[in-house]
Amino acid sequence: MTATVALVDDDRNILTSVSIALQTEGFLTRVYSDGESALKALVENPPDLAVLDIKMPKMDGLELLRRLREKSAIPVIFLTSKDDELDEALGLAMGADDYIAKPFSQRLLIARIRAILRRTEASVPTAEGEEAPVAEILERGRLTMDPARHRVTWGGTNVTLTVTEFLILETLAQRPGIVKTRNQLMDAAYQDDIYVDDRTIDSHIKRVRRKFRQIDPEFDAIETLYGAGYRFSDE
Repeated sequence: MTATVALVDDDRNILTSVSIALQTEGFLTRVYSDGESALKALVENPPDLAVLDIKMPKMDGLELLRRLREKSAIPVIFLTSKDDELDEALGLAMGADDYIAKPFSQRLLIARIRAILRRTEASVPTAEGEEAPVAEILERGRLTMDPARHRVTWGGTNVTLTVTEFLILETLAQRPGIVKTRNQLMDAAYQDDIYVDDRTIDSHIKRVRRKFRQIDPEFDAIETLYGAGYRFSDE
């Protein structure tokens, strides 16, 4: 079935351009210019995924997500300003699935939408009421990853990762001790032929490490091999 994506942003240019790009890729779209008008529509007629701007008049994206999560579990991607790490952290803690900083590539946004929808579809019941096959839970030392629920724990404590961060860590943890090059990590995290440079992967690795070290200052399971790439150690 064709997926429906709701776009909520007070910037009309973004609403128009992203909507056209999504429709070109086969998605149905609904657009809303503020959080107040979007809330009722998102609850009463849920889309398959919503893309929310954080900074909006009347009701910002964080408040919209808070109210939305009281009644709905639809996947959400946040659009943030480039340096709003606090907003990103709050959004993820409140139940957002990913975030993309403005200005952003429409191709990257579409790739993130597809990745999240694939994960959502993996846990949807079949027509007979049975669960469709899902990826197995990955356990490596203190790390546990549940791909179907996009859930990560370290020593039993939840770690909130974006879809991109999750895919990078999952790729490393699937084969402990094996070095993964930056190109291999790019292929895992950025599907649909999206180009990113080496520094983007390095930045994601730094953010993943920082999140784990917030709950375990001694975290050192992701090793850097200069000139080669990264590897995960479960020892």
